[in-house]
Amino acid sequence: MGATLFDDAAGSDRPDAPLAVRMRPRDVTDLVGQQHLLASGTPLRRLLDGDPTASVSVILWGPPGTGKTTLAHLVSRATGARFVELSAVTAGVKDVREVIEGARATLGMHGRRTVLFVDEVHRFSKTQQDALLPAVENGWVTLIAATTENPSFSVVTPLLSRSLLLTLQPLTEDDVANLLRRAINEPRGLDAAVVVEDEALMHLVRLSGGDARRALTALEAAAGLGDRIGVGEVETAVQKAMVRYDRAGDQHYDVISAFIKSIRGSDVDAALHYLARMIEAGEDPRFIARRLIILASEDIGLADPQALPIATAAAEAVAFIGMPEGRLPLAHATIHLALCPKSNAVITAIDAALADVRSGSAGAVPAHLRDAHYAGAQTLGHGVAYRYPHDSPEGVVAQQYAPDELVDRQYYLPSQHGAEARWAEVRERLAQALGSGTARETAEHDSAIEEVT
Repeated sequence: MGATLFDDAAGSDRPDAPLAVRMRPRDVTDLVGQQHLLASGTPLRRLLDGDPTASVSVILWGPPGTGKTTLAHLVSRATGARFVELSAVTAGVKDVREVIEGARATLGMHGRRTVLFVDEVHRFSKTQQDALLPAVENGWVTLIAATTENPSFSVVTPLLSRSLLLTLQPLTEDDVANLLRRAINEPRGLDAAVVVEDEALMHLVRLSGGDARRALTALEAAAGLGDRIGVGEVETAVQKAMVRYDRAGDQHYDVISAFIKSIRGSDVDAALHYLARMIEAGEDPRFIARRLIILASEDIGLADPQALPIATAAAEAVAFIGMPEGRLPLAHATIHLALCPKSNAVITAIDAALADVRSGSAGAVPAHLRDAHYAGAQTLGHGVAYRYPHDSPEGVVAQQYAPDELVDRQYYLPSQHGAEARWAEVRERLAQALGSGTARETAEHDSAIEEVT
């Protein structure tokens, strides 16, 4: 079966257990981070305090290594419940149903509740998630589901509506540093058997990217190399080059700036280098994806009409599959955007239009374009002499669209790069067609107004 049963919910007392498991908090006082969820009287705190009236299923949404599994263990321990863990990666509908039947039997025969922890619940299919509903609705289990993806998109609505959604935040650097110091010194950790240099400790913090499990795993690997740990031992242990990157400092902005400028400059290899640095440093992939979407319109636009859809698809893919697999659509989009033709005509056009509006160059909407769907509109000349483009075989008719003050103003100036060269030709033809009839249309409009009045 794809379920793991722990009657001892802590599961961290074995000396051969991984350091991340041994250091799992045993009560609320051991927790680091997530203080916004742990205030007295909050639903999660009541669960952790063993309040029997607080039995509610919970969905924990947050980045890896922020305490989702730990919180599930602590709730189980606080309530004295059986702890059953299902991994959405390996469990099927049959496993879900077997766990539910076991929970019903235990509750009926022994009066003992079951905490069912489902890791990566976003990987469950709709059918698998639906199979959980009867158990949640009838209180046969206290479901604690963990996800790194937005539950609004990855969890079915009936399950979401029956659960309390709690959002976990990435651990701060201070949180991770405190956790590492505790692991170095406490008997259940390394019991002060190693000395970790300050620079090495901060390097471990940076490598963790706010992920406690990643930090503890790296520390344990480095401790296996000797009783004194420097940056070199950390690098050797994790087999990764030092990434000089500070998510909260100058490097954060320097690297993303270099990333964008490398794509804009069509240097695909440099762009991939900076992408790798950000991924390795634990940068939020959603931040990277957002910047790619902005770049697709700002620096490419209609020179490659597929740039924006590809960047948007990459962002959706990252949100759907998470990391580390999310590196693939990010790289996919980065390569495409770096290699495709460039144009800044879109941002230049909208910024020029905004500048005119902000400076007061707006002008009245031409009367024939105004809303004519109310009584008395025609007597004011609204909608009179408007020509419907679809009535023309060409689909384009010559009439004035811009306010009088802006008739000759051009905002979109297509480049000759890539697919935008075609739009430059189209733009010119349309400008001629629309402009050639301006005087005639003005005369027709004035004549129509006279007839109405």
